Amino acid sequence: MKKTAKWVYIGLIILVLFPFEKLGLPQYITPAVALFLGLIFAFVFECPYPKFNKKTSKYLLQASVVGLGFGMNVNESLKSGSEGMLFTVVSVIGVMIIGVMVGYWMMINRKTSYLIASGTAICGGSAIAAVGPVLKANEHEMAVSLGVIFILNAIALFIFPPIGHFFDMSQAQFGTWAAIAIHDTSSVVGAGEAYGQEALQLATLIKLTRALWIIPLALFTMVIFRDKSSRISIPWFIFLFILAMIINTYCGLPEVASEWLVWLAKKGLVLTLLLIGASLSLKTIKSVGAKPLLLAIILWIVIGVSSFFVVLNTIP
Repeated sequence: MKKTAKWVYIGLIILVLFPFEKLGLPQYITPAVALFLGLIFAFVFECPYPKFNKKTSKYLLQASVVGLGFGMNVNESLKSGSEGMLFTVVSVIGVMIIGVMVGYWMMINRKTSYLIASGTAICGGSAIAAVGPVLKANEHEMAVSLGVIFILNAIALFIFPPIGHFFDMSQAQFGTWAAIAIHDTSSVVGAGEAYGQEALQLATLIKLTRALWIIPLALFTMVIFRDKSSRISIPWFIFLFILAMIINTYCGLPEVASEWLVWLAKKGLVLTLLLIGASLSLKTIKSVGAKPLLLAIILWIVIGVSSFFVVLNTIP
């Protein structure tokens, strides 16, 4: 069984990386399809390389995001993303407050509810991974929080693009909404790509701006939980993403080079989602528990519905 799992796993990676579009064929493997394939694999087999999956998906996502920066213009991106960035401030603070209060009311472990709120407010697993050590959360608290966020991320990638099309959202509207309402960067970028190029660029920009809130949140956490010895995990790849945008805008990067870098970044993103999907297991889902999952769903509905109406009424 293990040997079969390895060969199926390798086969899926080759399938995901196959350059259909470069050969003039339709692109069958979208980010959502890649995630779905990963999930099916995880439910049928046990992931043969769990450590490889975890590390590779983390760094491959970061490299892919940086690569997307080579296809973006600084001035146009900042101009189109300014309204979404303003709403980011309100939503981050609001979700954190609501998450902690509802978690207390539901009698959920204090650290678990704080981690779930952090993941919902900022950037999913990255925020939880950054805040967890500062919070001195134990392995179970981290696993439950990450599991909850991961489950909702997977759902978001499948349901957000159809919702956007149903309500006839513009590229700018969907990109902004996805960046605010979807937890993890991987699913935000995946949903943006599924909706369109403009939505992809805007969603990536706003989401990475939102991710910078990890730093003040970690500092705030130190004050609240009174621990100044913990280290803050700074998402350095965001600054590389900005550098890539600057190079593409001001350094006269050849168009061919830019196109190839963006193509490789998108391939990297699709592979990332396959690896993330393959990491989920029924054991992870069972370990989450009803209350933490309910808290995460409540917060997701709050941020999703409120941002949806704000975006529809403020962005053309």
